[in-house]
Amino acid sequence: MHHLKVTRGALAVYTALFILFLYGPFVVMGILSFQKGPEGGPQFPILEWSTFWYSHIFGFAPPSRIAPLPIGQALTRSLTLAFATMVVSTILGTLTAQAFRTKFRGSGVVFYLVVLGMMVPGVLLGLGMALVADQLGVARNWWSTAFVLHVVYTFPFAFLVMLAIFNRFDQSVEEAAWALGVPPGRTFRKVTFPMIFPGVLSAMLFAFTLSYDEFPRTLFTGGPNVTMPLAIYGTFAVEIHPNLFAFGVLTTLFSFALLTVYGVLMGASVRRARLRAQGVQEDIA
Repeated sequence: MHHLKVTRGALAVYTALFILFLYGPFVVMGILSFQKGPEGGPQFPILEWSTFWYSHIFGFAPPSRIAPLPIGQALTRSLTLAFATMVVSTILGTLTAQAFRTKFRGSGVVFYLVVLGMMVPGVLLGLGMALVADQLGVARNWWSTAFVLHVVYTFPFAFLVMLAIFNRFDQSVEEAAWALGVPPGRTFRKVTFPMIFPGVLSAMLFAFTLSYDEFPRTLFTGGPNVTMPLAIYGTFAVEIHPNLFAFGVLTTLFSFALLTVYGVLMGASVRRARLRAQGVQEDIA
């Protein structure tokens, strides 16, 4: 009994330290983002609280020696690239995992070739892609060479998520539809896809967040038009200013909002999938 209490106490301390290290930087970043502007770098404790740096991000603050964050075109490129990567990687991951539901010759080799995209270091993969593009005379851009590498990197994550979903999938539901004479295409749309939709959402979230935050692969293949991570690095490679903390707070809040939407959609899709599984024969008749 005493040993069990010690184990629980140790786990509680470990969990508390984990949460502290996970969210501590966000708390510090949030505090530093409210210091007074327009001059000075990070300082603590805060002498005077202000929302100056949030105004500075959106260009509402008066000009100062601190350059504004390039959140216009760079942010648009990052969001566009992340969305395109999310769509392509999720589709490829779903189709590939669907193919792996049945054994085929060379499946082991294909599996490791797919997973290799997430195992190769991003710096090496980006450098290799840049060298290949230069040899072939292909211009490096965020929407071409960088997009290809983003898909190569995020596709394995989407594939593994969907592979886990299909491994737990009840194939008897599909067989019931086939027994009723429903074509495979309609079976996938009416039966399979609604049941695997929670996994599709997870794959989409993985692909979007990994692509939006990707740095080394984009560094070598993004070309002259940089994405948001590269723009921030280029702006603050020498000195860090508090407007970066304000942007970090806004980005984190956006991530929490995205997770909230994901949770709502996940809950709704799970409930809908259960109802559909119960009445699948009536639904496809």
